Amino acid sequence: MTTVRFLGVGEPKPKRVIRVPLGLVSHLQATPLALILGCFLLLPILMIATVSFWDYDFAQMYPDFVTFNYSETLGSWVTWKTYLNTIRFAAIVWVITLFIGFWVAYFLAFHIRSAAIQTVLFLVCTVPFLTSNIIRMISWIPVLGRNGLINSALVSSGIVTEPVEWLLYSDFAVVLAMVHLYTLFMVTPIFNTMMRIDRSLLEAARDAGASGWQTLANVVIPLAKPGMAIGTIFVVTLVMADFSTVQVMSGGQSASVALMMKNQMSLLQYPAAAANAVVLLVLVLLMVAAILRVVDIRREL
Repeated sequence: MTTVRFLGVGEPKPKRVIRVPLGLVSHLQATPLALILGCFLLLPILMIATVSFWDYDFAQMYPDFVTFNYSETLGSWVTWKTYLNTIRFAAIVWVITLFIGFWVAYFLAFHIRSAAIQTVLFLVCTVPFLTSNIIRMISWIPVLGRNGLINSALVSSGIVTEPVEWLLYSDFAVVLAMVHLYTLFMVTPIFNTMMRIDRSLLEAARDAGASGWQTLANVVIPLAKPGMAIGTIFVVTLVMADFSTVQVMSGGQSASVALMMKNQMSLLQYPAAAANAVVLLVLVLLMVAAILRVVDIRREL
């Protein structure tokens, strides 16, 4: 028997409910981000990879499929030396920033009890970022120069008889400027990770008789590894892509891959620069993949 229900006067009609599969909902939610990443990340990388196979002369580029851009890049000992020099800069800056960043974050997270003071001190660390990287970099020139503050102090105190030449326009100046520029990128993720560490674990370690160094080595450092890995990715990628610091602080006496690409683009050698960009991108991705194989950072994201 079929039951027929009549709607009363003014009674609204029942609304139809459209049920969408959960899988389709997830894809629809991810579509805007996928479009943004595709337009502003994947598409430019694809264009660079395409241009890297083009031919060129002193005046223009020619759409083609040639491989000599890569053969010149990978077959030149000058290029290999430049890549090794860039990796050396990245390794030295990473070690120094990791050491400084870890202890700064440790001090802020475990020795400052007040959340307000933690915030104030953290903001003090970010104050230099209110100015341009270039300004912060060249501010070292009057400090490290031949007649700068350090040399003047050393000569006037009698420690040296003449100004020290290697303070400026050297690899030392490049590393010092990079450490100054990128240390905060190591401090921030390590500090965020340490703030998530349960303080009861530290109390349990002390109750078990562990010393301060044992607690640091067996509790704090293992739990802070995700933040250290994120900071490493930031610092390494920034150093590998930096050309202005190398150019200014070395006085043109040192080189990096990014600086080499900049010089190639100034000479209108865009396909050669694109080939170097692809090789550098692959190298950085391999380094990031190696970091992710060692440390799982998904809980920090």
